[in-house]
Amino acid sequence: MKWFRRKHEQSWEVVGCECIDPVPMINDDDELDILRVKDTATCGTYIFDLGKCSPQGSDYCKAVLFARQQLLQEIVKNSYNILLLESWTLILYRKGKSHRIEVQYAGRPAYVSGKAPPFRPPPFMAVLESQHLFS
Repeated sequence: MKWFRRKHEQSWEVVGCECIDPVPMINDDDELDILRVKDTATCGTYIFDLGKCSPQGSDYCKAVLFARQQLLQEIVKNSYNILLLESWTLILYRKGKSHRIEVQYAGRPAYVSGKAPPFRPPPFMAVLESQHLFS
């Protein structure tokens, strides 16, 4: 078996990474009738190619919000309606002048009878709003 290597192709280098460990998304004050909880967390990985434009703090926030929305749509397909715990990891890559954002969003799905509590923003989003995050 022969192995071929591309001579001039650069690989993606990691510029920065932010990880948020699982955070409870409901309070003890919330009176919820939780009927079932999934045994394991559900995770999704989403990649955003930014091309040659330099990412801003708002790009990171939009990527995390989009990833969360996609994960919520996935859990609804499996008959769940809330996430009890949420966590995310954002990685910024660079290849030459091109940038890419990867978001891994995870949560513990559950089903609540009646009206589900309003969604809170993803945990620790303020971390992403600083412009110097991955400078």
